[in-house]
Amino acid sequence: MNHQQKSFRSGFIAIIGRPNVGKSTLLNHLVGQKIAITSPKPQTTRNRILGILTRDDAQLLFLDTPGIHEAKSSLNRYMVEQARTACQDVDAVLWLVEADREVDEHSLVHKILSQVRTPVILGINKVDLVAREKLLPMIDVYRKQRDYAAIVPISALNGTGTDTLLEVLLDQLPEGPQYFPEEQVTDLPERFIVAEIIREQILNRTREEVPYGVAVVVEQFREDSAKNLVLIDAVINVERDSHKRIIVGKGGSMIRSIGKAARLEIERLLGVKLYLELFVKVQKNWTGSDRLMKEFGYR
Repeated sequence: MNHQQKSFRSGFIAIIGRPNVGKSTLLNHLVGQKIAITSPKPQTTRNRILGILTRDDAQLLFLDTPGIHEAKSSLNRYMVEQARTACQDVDAVLWLVEADREVDEHSLVHKILSQVRTPVILGINKVDLVAREKLLPMIDVYRKQRDYAAIVPISALNGTGTDTLLEVLLDQLPEGPQYFPEEQVTDLPERFIVAEIIREQILNRTREEVPYGVAVVVEQFREDSAKNLVLIDAVINVERDSHKRIIVGKGGSMIRSIGKAARLEIERLLGVKLYLELFVKVQKNWTGSDRLMKEFGYR
């Protein structure tokens, strides 16, 4: 395959939007593999995540970002800043909104977009949930907001419109080199992916404020070649003693459930057999501590 031909394009695309609009689901669909965790709960994504799609004619580098929201704690401010800075030095911005929600007219997203000088594509997600007669007036309202490079209705869940979206995004990219090998889909280290999968299982099994006060740190990741096994120790950091009790569960039932589901998912993604051991540690109000946030990888 000759990637030196003039027609090869490459570039970075930031995916931004409010919490829970489907950014991570879209990223996983576009690259054809799960690299970002997903959950029905808002604010699932905390860091910028690079997803890499390599085609014969292009390499598209997607930056999945945390949902943009009113930030109060240090952790939330960090998350919004991740989204804001992702819009700098990219070739295009994809703003994702939901077809089954009201038009987003006066949000923090618009404030961030007002500082963007690269093309902005509007992706209207979840079109499978609304009738066409509702979608067309929504597109008209959005079209009056700003000069979008394109407005593309899609469904990140079932793939409707995503081929069109890719072609629209490709049109915004300059001619350029292939930055990553074609088999690579992310630059995330395995420790990060493992920690995120464990956190995903906690998000899907706990309620209220518990999952938002969780930070997972992988303390050991080593191969036992004699047993053909990967050994992983991870610490689930929580803000309160009551949160620890919930995550451990009666007789350790919850943490066993989290560990089993996480182990199976990690084995599937990494293609290895592993032994996963989880510990729970209380770190009082860590989401407001710059020192602990840095220690947990949020700086």
